[in-house]
Amino acid sequence: MADQHLPAPASAQATMHANNSGRSNFPAQGVPTIHRINRMGLWTLYMKEVRRFFKVQTQTIWAPAVTTLLYLMIFTVAMGQGGRQVLGVPFASFIAPGLIVMGMINNAFANTSFNFLAGKIQGTIVDYLMPPLSELELMIGLIGAAVTRAVLVGLAITLAMLFWPGVSLVPHHPWAIAWFGLMGAILLSVVGLVTSLWAEKFDHAALITNFVITPLTMLSGTFYVISNLHPVFQTISRLNPFFYVISGFRFGFLGQSDIGATNGAVFSGALYLGVLNVVLCVALYALLRSGWKLKS
Repeated sequence: MADQHLPAPASAQATMHANNSGRSNFPAQGVPTIHRINRMGLWTLYMKEVRRFFKVQTQTIWAPAVTTLLYLMIFTVAMGQGGRQVLGVPFASFIAPGLIVMGMINNAFANTSFNFLAGKIQGTIVDYLMPPLSELELMIGLIGAAVTRAVLVGLAITLAMLFWPGVSLVPHHPWAIAWFGLMGAILLSVVGLVTSLWAEKFDHAALITNFVITPLTMLSGTFYVISNLHPVFQTISRLNPFFYVISGFRFGFLGQSDIGATNGAVFSGALYLGVLNVVLCVALYALLRSGWKLKS
């Protein structure tokens, strides 16, 4: 009977103490371990999306550069002969900045318009819904990856254009290049995410690309100045946010823009794009919170 009251061996006591100490390192049930931002989860999502498009970089980065060079070649041959100048610079230098940012925003849209749509079609949408990521973190990760792709495409196009005869790309206002390029990429990233939420098949995404994005891009003043248009169409052009993206980005290189005759007009366009992006991001956040077309 006395043996039942003997103390446990020292090794056993040490093991019990270690187990109790280990348990004390874990939070109580129901207490969250991620308090503000899931940094690791956000970084993992961002890198997953970057690696996804980087694995096929020939298609996602270098092919747009080749396509843009074809645009440059065709339009300079067709309209840039005879020393034609627009805004006081050769025609090739005039359209080059617009082509660069056009490639950026189109690829930003292509990146995010694929995210949720592919997940819904392939049944892998849980890869976005199950991880411990908030709606805001999900937005930041996906938009950040799309902006990264847009920047890489812009750099690839710029590098290719540096070797094109007659094109001069000298930054006059670096802030405008950075701001309008970033705002354009974010704008189309958000539109792409909304498209991937709404679309139920790839035809729906192609519908937005062919009948919304492409017309707005082509009619945004990439290849002309809107002062050549009828006043009615000038007003319509000024309602097109793509016009401010392209003209503001061009202002960064040329120091001139058809947004207005003063730098204040360019600042107003920059402010307009910033406010528009905030409104669209809030709307996208509300859609994600509601689970629209994502959760049954």
